[in-house]
Amino acid sequence: METQVINATEYRNVPLFLLNPSRTNPRRTFEDAALKELAESIRAQGVLSPLLVRPLTENGFEIVFGERRYRAAQIAGQDTVPVRIRQMSDAEALEAQLVENLIRSEIHPMEEAQGFRALLALEEPKYSIEQIAAKVGKSPGFVASRLKLTDLTPAAVEAFYAGEIGVGHALLLAKLPADQQKQALSACFKEVYNGNSQKPARILLPVRNLQFWIDANILLVLKDAPFNKRDPQLVPTAGSCAECPKRTGHNKLLFGDDLGKQGDRCTDPSCYQAKVQAHVAATVAAKPELVQISTAYGAQKDGSSVLPRNKYTAIRNDKPKSNDEAKRPEFKVCKFATEAIVTEGSDVGTIHKVCTNPACPIHHPTRQTSRDEKWKAEQEKQRREQAIANATGLRVLSAVGDAVPVRLMKRDLLFILEKLTSLMDENRLAMLARQHGIRQKRDEGGIAKTLGAFMRRADEGTLSRLLVETAILLAASRTNVATVLRDAANTYKVDTDAITAKVKQEFAAKEKGKKATQGKAKPAKKAAA
Repeated sequence: METQVINATEYRNVPLFLLNPSRTNPRRTFEDAALKELAESIRAQGVLSPLLVRPLTENGFEIVFGERRYRAAQIAGQDTVPVRIRQMSDAEALEAQLVENLIRSEIHPMEEAQGFRALLALEEPKYSIEQIAAKVGKSPGFVASRLKLTDLTPAAVEAFYAGEIGVGHALLLAKLPADQQKQALSACFKEVYNGNSQKPARILLPVRNLQFWIDANILLVLKDAPFNKRDPQLVPTAGSCAECPKRTGHNKLLFGDDLGKQGDRCTDPSCYQAKVQAHVAATVAAKPELVQISTAYGAQKDGSSVLPRNKYTAIRNDKPKSNDEAKRPEFKVCKFATEAIVTEGSDVGTIHKVCTNPACPIHHPTRQTSRDEKWKAEQEKQRREQAIANATGLRVLSAVGDAVPVRLMKRDLLFILEKLTSLMDENRLAMLARQHGIRQKRDEGGIAKTLGAFMRRADEGTLSRLLVETAILLAASRTNVATVLRDAANTYKVDTDAITAKVKQEFAAKEKGKKATQGKAKPAKKAAA
């Protein structure tokens, strides 16, 4: 049976087989559970709200909005549904779909972004971001940020649709170039070993963690760039930074809310580094007399013309803060001082004044003065006092651990310990492991994994002791270590004075033995001569 459309402005019941889903509908996901629930309602009461359709052919219609009701009616076994037939242009249909989906059941941000993008791409009529914002009752900044979501890489889109990342993470990722998004997506998660599982669990970190990671690893402060940011010929394919859309200050709608707070930044490290290298090449070509220096640590390659750190002294431009600081060599200028450009390490492309003459009496003195001897002695004294303090602290920690009673069940202790140790850095994990004689082997996958395996095998008494020791080490990382140890010692009745005295005696005995050994060795050396 054929049903022709005579009047395209009416309400009527239309067979389902005459309806066709729209290809421009922003909604792409339909939850099965929600559809089944709606189907049950339709079986009981029918479709209460008509679908909006427009004529597609003489015998068919395109669903402008109401596809959820259409799908649910199919599940419910309905033959017809009520519709409102209206003549609409492509632009009017797309606009109605977008507004309807925003008003009704929550739409996924990616679907919303694709709807905005489709409106913006229309040839007639032309839409601006501000016009779209007015149509849907949102701010221009909201529309601009949603549009940016369409720049997400497929892997990020997949993670977003799967619910692995939130809209805050997706918005930050979308502001980055495609080649930076993969690494930034990995930074959204933390891998944690749980129980006896061989495969780590992925935990989604807060948005602020991703923002901090992007700020530390990708964004580059343009005001610190050594090159001319307005030169379009430095790297012709990149053009001028002033006109670059990857500069955070280029689009206030996108970056006025978060990353832009730190000043104008470059979001493309590859492009930034290409400009730095081009700047270095141009500077060296224009001034071949410039000395090339490295700020990196480690040995230089054979035949390299770049001077390593130990072959020059950089002369500082800032003023000394004290009279003692003013006497230091790096604050003095000598007759051998010359300009140099950093070509390796950090601060590549910056110009510095350096002394490279090994015979310079100011920057490369040959004799150690009495002041140097006194400074060394003071440094040695501080190292000794620190070593005593460290040893004393470990003894106190051990004594406190000995006094810990068994109270909690192993399951509870293990759970708390795994959470607390995940907050500790590697140095403190190593200290905790040493307290229990744990030595890491090369193939054991890190001190955290080794310690975790030890804890799962340990009894309640050992776990209780570990719990108190971990709490002390964590507290010591955020406040004064002596105060934390004193409070712990008072709680567990540990005599810190006795421990301190014993440690000092042990250090004194070691030094006495060392001096005795050196005294015996000197006559033997003369006899051999």
